Amino acid sequence: MLPVPLDGSPEALEVLRRAVADALGGGPAVLPFTDPALRDAMAPDEPAEPGTAVVIATSGSTGAPKGVLLSARALTASAEATHTRLGGPGHWLLATPAHYIGGLQVLVRSLLAGTEPVFLTGTGFRPDDFAAAAARLSGGPRYTALVPTQLVRLLDDGGAGLAAAKTFDAIVVGAAATSPALRERAADAGVRIVPAYGMSETASGCVYDGFPLDGVRVDVSGDRIRIAGDVLAHGYRRRPDLTAESFDGGWFTTSDRGVRHPDGRIEVLGRADDMINTGGVKVSANAVERVLCAQPGVRDACVVGLPDPEWGEAVVALVVPVGEHGDLRAAVRAELGPAATPKRIEYGAELPLRGPGKIDRAAVKARLAAGPRG
Repeated sequence: MLPVPLDGSPEALEVLRRAVADALGGGPAVLPFTDPALRDAMAPDEPAEPGTAVVIATSGSTGAPKGVLLSARALTASAEATHTRLGGPGHWLLATPAHYIGGLQVLVRSLLAGTEPVFLTGTGFRPDDFAAAAARLSGGPRYTALVPTQLVRLLDDGGAGLAAAKTFDAIVVGAAATSPALRERAADAGVRIVPAYGMSETASGCVYDGFPLDGVRVDVSGDRIRIAGDVLAHGYRRRPDLTAESFDGGWFTTSDRGVRHPDGRIEVLGRADDMINTGGVKVSANAVERVLCAQPGVRDACVVGLPDPEWGEAVVALVVPVGEHGDLRAAVRAELGPAATPKRIEYGAELPLRGPGKIDRAAVKARLAAGPRG
């Protein structure tokens, strides 16, 4: 296995691009990383599992290291299906970390398209830097992939970054849910976004704007979303037990709940473990978040369940306001009923994040469990 350290520099990204190209052609499996401890947990000195081209290492939502094994077939199937859905091979701007699957797939898509990707390097995400990187992108179609927080910053800035975003034929938005309010803001600003649902185990987004990519099958008949197709990983690094638990008969069982609408559109309802049992009533944290985020003056929200001596679990929310807002508890009560109404709402300038734009629910829970801030 070939570990490739990433430090945000274009030189490191170019080394990774070449290593991925070699791996897709049958060369050594690649392990991109930024955290040496996570690299060591993947035992890079030991041979990679057969058929592995890339190992995506992640600490996961529980903090336990996990390495997703992706074959050249899975990576290329995802990239080809993405190009088919977006409008053909094109020129890509890499604007997310390449040690996560969303960023790495930008490199794979560029390799298959025969185009040179442009790298947005450095630390942090600044709209002016995004605009400068986009200006170096030649030819078309023009694509990039962002997480919702990056898109929000472009829309909030309203300057050169937003102007650059408008020049893209498509911006794939993934890693975290794209709220209806954010979709509306992007449309009003003239930015063409394509919300994507997927994960490392599906070689990046596999459901675009609610509809599975070509070759992807989605089963939502049970209490979990299950996914099948050539895009699937073939297991977890040195974890045959976890592999057997999650991959069975060509299907991968996710941690998410969903529903299929009559037109075939898949709606993700949130993680199965985000259900809150309060007073004997099961409340979807995701449903409460959607109501809160739909209210004027609310940019973002995270809802968690906290231990409560009376209710078992109490529904509590951390909200990021952007101006004056109405009675948020009343809005939730009117739409979802008394059980879903937060017992307490706290406010903050931003939500804690982990990985590529995902809300750190454990950090939110710890903050809210500490009690109201003065």
